[in-house]
Amino acid sequence: MSQSVSELQQDFRQLRLAETADALPQILREAEMASWTYIEFLSAITNHERAKRDAKSLERRMKWARFPFIKSLSEFNLEEQTALTARQLKQLKQLNWLEQQYNLILLGPPGVGKTFLAVGLGIEAVNHGFKVYFVTMGELVQLLKSEEFSSKSKIQLKRLRDSDLIIIDDLMYMAMDQREANLFFHLVNHLYERSSIILTSNKSPDQWGELIGDQGITTAILDRLLHRVEIIHSDDDSHRMRNRKSLFSAEV
Repeated sequence: MSQSVSELQQDFRQLRLAETADALPQILREAEMASWTYIEFLSAITNHERAKRDAKSLERRMKWARFPFIKSLSEFNLEEQTALTARQLKQLKQLNWLEQQYNLILLGPPGVGKTFLAVGLGIEAVNHGFKVYFVTMGELVQLLKSEEFSSKSKIQLKRLRDSDLIIIDDLMYMAMDQREANLFFHLVNHLYERSSIILTSNKSPDQWGELIGDQGITTAILDRLLHRVEIIHSDDDSHRMRNRKSLFSAEV
């Protein structure tokens, strides 16, 4: 029984092979011109479908991640900082720490590249099939406080909790009240040994208690975050200040 190309395309769509259905006329032309064997033809179909699905999956994960900008680790300038060696950056890029559910804490003053490094590692994780979610601490607090009555917050927090890697930017940039501290603890407790967390902060963990207020909650949060962790501390000058552009030319 012979079928037209359009009928075959419809069959592929019913089998949920939409990418193959769309490309079928072109694949058939290539097969005829190159005199493919049956195996070569089937390989072309399956490879095309897989490649298109992988590309769409990557696109969805990138959208899910909500990165504030797109910069890969290849753009991270090791020469402008002293916190990481080339070997250490390569180890981070291999993502063994993520597979073992380690956390990373990136410490240092504003402008030293903490967020750049966090986003670069996040993009690397997305490219390797992991689900990543980026959020600033200010955004996270608002999401947690509004989860009970906001469907948007519920959706975002579900995505966060379902992620393999959560990046929390600007941790402890402001003080928390008792409710906010409790909500943050429950989130960290939920993620403990389920996901990895990258935290960026200009305050070291021994200063977090001053902003959380409750020493018991602080200890509980640190206990979970620091169980398996790598701390990268940069004391370099701000990249933004070092490479800033001025409106005024240097005085002669």
